[in-house]
Amino acid sequence: MVKLNRIYTKTGDDGTTGLVRGPRRPKFDPRVEAYGTVDEANAFIGHARLQTNSMPKIDMLLSRVQNDLFDVGSDLATPGADDPAAEHPTLRVRAVQTAWLEKQIDHFNADISPLKSFVLPGGTPLASALHIARTVTRRAERLTVRLAAAEPDTNPEAVRYLNRLSDLLFVLARVANANGAKDVLWVPGNHGDVAKGD
Repeated sequence: MVKLNRIYTKTGDDGTTGLVRGPRRPKFDPRVEAYGTVDEANAFIGHARLQTNSMPKIDMLLSRVQNDLFDVGSDLATPGADDPAAEHPTLRVRAVQTAWLEKQIDHFNADISPLKSFVLPGGTPLASALHIARTVTRRAERLTVRLAAAEPDTNPEAVRYLNRLSDLLFVLARVANANGAKDVLWVPGNHGDVAKGD
């Protein structure tokens, strides 16, 4: 377990940060951007949980997701090849975690009506919060893909996990919108009075 005795160390005052291993890197480094955005997604999921009072199953699910996202962050903060002989194996996202997300997607999506249009972020407060978390998760995924292109030893399972998580958050947003009944649907070309010059 991690033990934090001091909150500030001043070691980052030069614009660099330490990873789990390897030399310090600038705070704008693609690896730092990737795991920092994973942390941001986690924060938005925590905020969404403030709206889950009437949906305890979703709250419990999101609690596990928050813990898994710390695994993703640790994975991304640990560059380089793993030493199989190391006393403590490197914490990496595993396929079983991604498979669990897929199982949740299938379970919650089973009772939702198929979409006939794209969904606009909104509806209930919980759905709106989940859509925000979804879009930040998508950004974390894009940044992780960019990192993997620059550093091929990046764990590909981290990309898959973030991809599935954004899908799950979309499905949960529809669940929060009364299983899709309160979804706000996109109406292409619907400009209202703007088209009339008003």
